[in-house]
Amino acid sequence: MSSLTEKDRPIVQLLLNTGTCPRCIFRFCRVGSQTLYRHPYKDLMKDLKEFLRNNQEKEDTACSDMVDPPCKRIRLEHTEEGPDDLNQNGVLQQVPLVNDDDDGAAVENSTVEVCNVCLGILQEFCESDFVKKVCEKVSSAEYQFTSFVFSVSLPPQLSVRERAAWLLVKQEMGKLGLSLAKDDIVQLKEAYKWIIHPQLSEELGVPADGKSLFEVSVVFAHPETDEECHFLATACPDCFKPAKNKQSVFTRMAVTKALEKIKEEDFLKHFPCPASSPKNLCVALEIQCNNGAVFVAGRYNKYSRNLPQTPWIIDGERKLESSVEELISEHLMAEFKADSFNFSSSGREDVDVRTLGNGRPFAVELVNPRRIRFTAEEMKGLQQTINNSSDKIQVRDLQLVTREAIGRMKEGEEEKTKTYSALIWTDKTIQKEDIAFLDDIQELKLDQKTPLRVLHRRPLAVRCRIIHTMKSEYIDEHHFRLRLKTQAGTYIKEFVHGDFGRTKPNIGSLLNRTADILELDVESVDIDWPPAL
Repeated sequence: MSSLTEKDRPIVQLLLNTGTCPRCIFRFCRVGSQTLYRHPYKDLMKDLKEFLRNNQEKEDTACSDMVDPPCKRIRLEHTEEGPDDLNQNGVLQQVPLVNDDDDGAAVENSTVEVCNVCLGILQEFCESDFVKKVCEKVSSAEYQFTSFVFSVSLPPQLSVRERAAWLLVKQEMGKLGLSLAKDDIVQLKEAYKWIIHPQLSEELGVPADGKSLFEVSVVFAHPETDEECHFLATACPDCFKPAKNKQSVFTRMAVTKALEKIKEEDFLKHFPCPASSPKNLCVALEIQCNNGAVFVAGRYNKYSRNLPQTPWIIDGERKLESSVEELISEHLMAEFKADSFNFSSSGREDVDVRTLGNGRPFAVELVNPRRIRFTAEEMKGLQQTINNSSDKIQVRDLQLVTREAIGRMKEGEEEKTKTYSALIWTDKTIQKEDIAFLDDIQELKLDQKTPLRVLHRRPLAVRCRIIHTMKSEYIDEHHFRLRLKTQAGTYIKEFVHGDFGRTKPNIGSLLNRTADILELDVESVDIDWPPAL
């Protein structure tokens, strides 16, 4: 027990007396040796017993060599109530002194008691049986991972109990002319991870890594002491405000905030110091695994004029049976064994608009995937599976990308260009020479009010957009095809028919007749992403 010194002896005995486990004692003695915390629990109890006995023998020997003055022994209590020993109406309760002959009994009794500070987390839940239980949960979930990060959620009342223990130790150290700041204590979470990381790493066969995307988490609860932090709501009501989606206002963060705010004397009027030992251990409420998202990108072609990009649901009723998003993402979700997905793309087309050419760039975020490793050949096979499943869409250049790479899809959203092909009808007859002038127009500036058809989901605004070039193709007296290269975000349908004068100028006003659009195709989305395969 080389990490403990003579000055730690009264603290060790004080905390053992009050029902604190060895590992919590190390935390309050500021022991930073990770290896020491990993020793078997029974060995730690035995070592503490030996530490107390050895130091007591040295003290007794020193006292027997002195005749005058009498031995000045460090005591764990005053015989008289002094300013530091506050009664039940003040603060600290007196802790009975353990006689030298009872040291062994005190240590042995501690082994069967649930720790009054950690509520058993640094006792039962550091043992190999619990580690195996966690690893069995991980194995049964069938995740692919090369490292892990371990997280733990502790009951908020642990902070209250830790505060009580700190005040007790601080008072005892004050008697010795020493001090102990809250930040000096080794945090419970940190100590727990020191113990559990090597065991999990050995069982899982991969290293612990704080930057790992694979997370193993344990949520602890202790119903027996759930109400111990409720007094803080009266003492510090501003710290406990109801929040949406929160089952309780007594979150760990709120309790910590209240403990920082409450005065020591007020705390000790409401909470016993030392805290009593509970009857029951904490329970591991949840053991969960979560893998960081995987991102898949590619380009899609849409050949149907009756297929929305995303599910078309109005007032809870589905209008069309499928969508581009679902035809692509459901296959990906099944292969990656993900919980859910998020689909995004470089713009979107209407339900009756086709996307041709090299297609439209898209990306799919696969949430909590079990499988994360795919070879280039496997991705090619997955692409073929998607393409064989429907004649309404096709995908190309399917590949794994990083989260950061997806940002390129959205870069320059306003600057990139798109090429369209529109079949246009006019009410008055036209000849080829009537539309020829359109070919000479370049960099035509439009003022487009938010179209009536999307006003329910987009704010009213006037957007300036540019038609870079146009190329007309005469068909008959009432029809012609117009190919346009435009700034991204241009409403092509509204540019043709004018949207009741909300887009100026428009094809109708340029031709001085009524015009409408019969068909629209996206022929290219001019963005060099993702890389072609």
